[in-house]
Amino acid sequence: MANNLLPSLALVSALAFVPAASAALAPVDVDSYRELDQFMTVLDQVKANYVDRVDDTTLIRGAIDGMLASLDPHSSYMDAREYRNLMTTTDGNYGGLGLTVTMDDGAVKVMAATRGTPADRAGIKAGDFITHINGQLFYGGTLDEAVDRMRGNPGTTVRITIVRPGRERPFDVTITRAIIDIPAVTSSVRDGVGILTVNTFSRVTTEGTQHAIADIRRQLGHEPAGWVLDLRSNPGGLLDQAVSLSDLFLDNGEIVSQRGRRPTDIERYYAHPGDATNGAPIIVLVDAGTASAAEIVAGALQDHRRALVMGERSFGKGSVQTLIPLGDGTTALRLTTARYYTPSGRSVQEGGIAPDVPVPQLSDPDYRTRTAVRETDLRRHLVNEAGIRDDVLQSDDRPDPRFVSTADQLRERHVEDYQLDYAVRTLARLAPQPARPAQTAAATGAPRGGRH
Repeated sequence: MANNLLPSLALVSALAFVPAASAALAPVDVDSYRELDQFMTVLDQVKANYVDRVDDTTLIRGAIDGMLASLDPHSSYMDAREYRNLMTTTDGNYGGLGLTVTMDDGAVKVMAATRGTPADRAGIKAGDFITHINGQLFYGGTLDEAVDRMRGNPGTTVRITIVRPGRERPFDVTITRAIIDIPAVTSSVRDGVGILTVNTFSRVTTEGTQHAIADIRRQLGHEPAGWVLDLRSNPGGLLDQAVSLSDLFLDNGEIVSQRGRRPTDIERYYAHPGDATNGAPIIVLVDAGTASAAEIVAGALQDHRRALVMGERSFGKGSVQTLIPLGDGTTALRLTTARYYTPSGRSVQEGGIAPDVPVPQLSDPDYRTRTAVRETDLRRHLVNEAGIRDDVLQSDDRPDPRFVSTADQLRERHVEDYQLDYAVRTLARLAPQPARPAQTAAATGAPRGGRH
């Protein structure tokens, strides 16, 4: 069932689901009891002396939120409403504007605008700050409060004020709310190349990709010259779908491993025989909005040299969240329980997936000045245990002679998406060229009978 809420999560993560009964409880030692006693003392003082009467529910919820917020950006407590929102989002259908947002020092920051949604059509970009909602300043509140102000019935409008790095002045955008029904996968054909656009890792992503591959073959009547797997602005989703999607393109080998706190807490996932594309060349497109489950796929195909990764460095979220239902199953704890690693043993935490061929999005007129938002920009993000080299995180500002066209020049050539256009042209060049008719000896001037 869809609702009219924006997702209140900082980023949809690689999620693993476990029953509440299987969640092991950590033993409580003497120091823990001492700290709990201190907590109860503070609770009693607040209830007895705070200027306004405060109920226990508000205080305990605030304590839980504060405890989880002290861990990392992706651990959180979900009440009944937030739990329902997550369930509908993983099913690929929810209500709102199509924005993924987080809080950054009291301000609402856009992480991604899902393609094809009202927010995307209105031109909202990753890195934008939302300062006003319907003309009212929003600063210092909670993410849920911002979501509540932006939600509403489909067909109604909301006016938000955007501050965009690189722009001198804020500007207003009016967006019409809608039911967001995200197709997990869409497909198209261009110049003999099959394009698979994976928007989210919901329960039907792998199945949808299989259908899309079959549809493209039917359209062409033969195998395409190659495949573009477009994972840009894909914030992730279900871990099992990331594994099964990778398995579609791999014949064997490890896809990903996840490693928990203890050295023995290692789980590995492997590919099964069979490549759905029969070994055809693949280009994976990534950008700063490619995160979590999407990075698992890009990293697996890159490490196995099964695909060429193209675009911009990805988000860099290399952690797995376990969803632990609480109580009667209407609330849940979303807790970071493991880091994931690519087949070569790389952790993408902080550093992300670096493209084999960096290609800027020249068709975006703001790409040179717009600040990309990545995991390293989130407060209390997990640190990569292996360390990250500075040259991985820093941009190379030297001009590349291949990428000098402006957005206006590309528009005149009817190029609306430069990264996709570059990938398609690259694959099209790999296609077998039709044989040229043999030239006569008289036309070429060569002596009859061959070379002498």
